[in-house]
Amino acid sequence: MLTNKIHQTKPDLNEPEDILSSSLGVIFPDDITNQHGDPTTPVIYLSPSFGPLYLTLADPIGETSRQLFSHFLWNASVLLAEYIEEGSPSQWGVQGERVLELGAGTGLAGMVACLKGAEEVVVSDYPAEEVLLNIRLNVTRNITDRKEAPLAPSLGKISVEGHGWGDLTTPFSLGNKGKFSRILVADCLWMPYQHANLRASIAHFLGQGGKAWVIAGFHTGREKMRGFFAEAELKSVGLGVERIWERNAGWG
Repeated sequence: MLTNKIHQTKPDLNEPEDILSSSLGVIFPDDITNQHGDPTTPVIYLSPSFGPLYLTLADPIGETSRQLFSHFLWNASVLLAEYIEEGSPSQWGVQGERVLELGAGTGLAGMVACLKGAEEVVVSDYPAEEVLLNIRLNVTRNITDRKEAPLAPSLGKISVEGHGWGDLTTPFSLGNKGKFSRILVADCLWMPYQHANLRASIAHFLGQGGKAWVIAGFHTGREKMRGFFAEAELKSVGLGVERIWERNAGWG
């Protein structure tokens, strides 16, 4: 099961709603938790290859930041990390690739790409300082400290940048046009009004022959996500769908 890779470092459960939330998996064993952790509950991703990755969640400041929901780890990020780490190298390999993660949240998928041998990884999210600071802490804890350890493996460059989808006039956007061979997008399709901006960012940053891996859960409904993959809209920015499929999160 997908969620078997996630362990939450639970705080003391004193409130009735906390106790109920923690018991839902027992009451409804066929249901899958869609999001994990919160600003007071860090998450551990149990990587088969690299050991536990410790992830803190951002504490959003203001309603704009809170509405991004980057203060949770979502199943789409877990699945994308799993594919990059354990999937077929011919389909999911990142060895020697330049990788950009958009709407990164915790930065999990980007960090796994770095550990799997990407030449360079840029982990990006909305330019809210508390969100970017938390990602930098996760990168330092799971990548930078690992690089500096004795007998550390050789890892590529990794950095964290702020990027608002569709804003292609910033120094970061102007300096990285067409630079990336792989773009990671996990659970970013639940805002239909941002689909055009997200497509624009993918098209701007993706290099010739590159691929974007876009994964989203159905917890907000298919209708909200469907428009992102509209053939005419993708074609208008030079993108197209190579392959699309569904997976049940309860599969092993």
